[in-house]
Amino acid sequence: MIEKKNHRLLIANRGEIASRIIRGAKDEGWHTIAIYSDADASAPHVLLADEAHPVGPAPAHQSYLNMDRILEVARESRATHVHPGYGFFSENPDFVQRIADAGLKLIGPSADAIRAMGDKVAARNAAEAAKVPLVPGSPPLPADPEVAVDYAEKIGYPVLIKAAFGGGGKGMRLCKDVTELRSALSLTRGEAGRSFGNDTIFIERALLKARHVEIQILCDEHGNGVYLGERECSIQRRHQKLIEETPCVVLAPETRRKMGEAAVRLALDIGYHNAATVEFLLDEKGEPYFLEMNTRLQVEHPITEMVTGIDLVRAQLRIADGEPLPWTQDEIDPKGAAIECRIIAEDAMAGFVPQSGPVHYARLPQGPGVRNDVGFLPGREISVHYDSMIGKLITWGNDREEARTRMLRALDEYLVEGVRTNVDFQRWALSHPEFIAGNTYTRFIDDHFRPEMLARPDLEEDAAIIAAVATYRHRMGSSGPIAMSGTNSQSSDPNAPRRSPWKRARSWSGR
Repeated sequence: MIEKKNHRLLIANRGEIASRIIRGAKDEGWHTIAIYSDADASAPHVLLADEAHPVGPAPAHQSYLNMDRILEVARESRATHVHPGYGFFSENPDFVQRIADAGLKLIGPSADAIRAMGDKVAARNAAEAAKVPLVPGSPPLPADPEVAVDYAEKIGYPVLIKAAFGGGGKGMRLCKDVTELRSALSLTRGEAGRSFGNDTIFIERALLKARHVEIQILCDEHGNGVYLGERECSIQRRHQKLIEETPCVVLAPETRRKMGEAAVRLALDIGYHNAATVEFLLDEKGEPYFLEMNTRLQVEHPITEMVTGIDLVRAQLRIADGEPLPWTQDEIDPKGAAIECRIIAEDAMAGFVPQSGPVHYARLPQGPGVRNDVGFLPGREISVHYDSMIGKLITWGNDREEARTRMLRALDEYLVEGVRTNVDFQRWALSHPEFIAGNTYTRFIDDHFRPEMLARPDLEEDAAIIAAVATYRHRMGSSGPIAMSGTNSQSSDPNAPRRSPWKRARSWSGR
């Protein structure tokens, strides 16, 4: 039986991560409090929570980014703790400080730790002090473009211009020569100012064939820290991750140990506690370089849970409750392999354009080794106001190939009607010979993917007519076959296996 605690957790987020946190908190016996915008009044996380409170209209800046209203709800609901999830206020030190000033406990690090890692230049300095290997880069750049040109020549092209307070792929531009550098400097600085309220930029050497490999860590409030293995997140578009897996197929055990120890050392040096991820770029020789530290729970945390058996949300809650870590480093023993595909409402054939609209029907895959973290329900609207990721599909296997083939089977089962999703793209990526061989890197999509690779005959209108006729004949009791050129007709043998008319129509349309 779950031990009930006098803890009331307000989840300052929405979607699949809010549902995930609610479930973990209930497993710990905590009372859960959801918040919702007008657009999310009947969202899954609202229905799962013990209680729920409105925070404003649909636009995020009027609801989930309305700091005053969220703190007001925390007082009204008598919350004792706040979990920010990821995105929104999860890495906002001002929010964290106001939570502390209100006498509440944040499920996460201190405001000082977030500030230390939120400024990418300061984070590089902290990493250097902790003897974590760094990609060659510059200090913050002044307005004079010639200073950037000088640094770029010393570092060597190609270079990345990066916003010091950036994230999520924003405020970042690749420059292959001085001409591109000059034209991109003011654009990147302007984007940084608009997106993050700070236009500080710097440059780093670009590792074009690099792998994106990150280390999951947990640190308690007693000075203990452990790393829980790595996740490779190299399949990205516009610096946004699409597929994550663990373990990384090319990471040598000694390199894994060095990266893990460096990640924990960096966290302990800045007095960090709770969950964090230290991200690295792995060059073609397998050498790791510090990228950044994310001071929150990551989107891709489920694959670490699948291989370690450790519930990261519950670990976060226990750390915030003052408990010491129950494991030593030697006791962390990942088993098997896991893959996560982010299910996104977007049209990959049109350049990954976000999609919105109602979900008329959904079928989620099931079976051994399959996990779904979703933030939508049939009949609900995918809103234009929020991130277009609607769910995460995770599979586990005894090895990478079993996890991969399970993922392909699960993607075949995944069905969302009403909005386009990237399921077809994910199926393409998991089936690519280079992915199968483990030859992944951050520019994989740029080098291998073309939208026409997903193109299929436009037979949807014909398929809809055929499906309607087939359904009518089925309901009228006709057992006669309906033939279509190039397809197998339904057998009139009453003992033959039967496929539903809608299933046949989907196969005819090529979807």
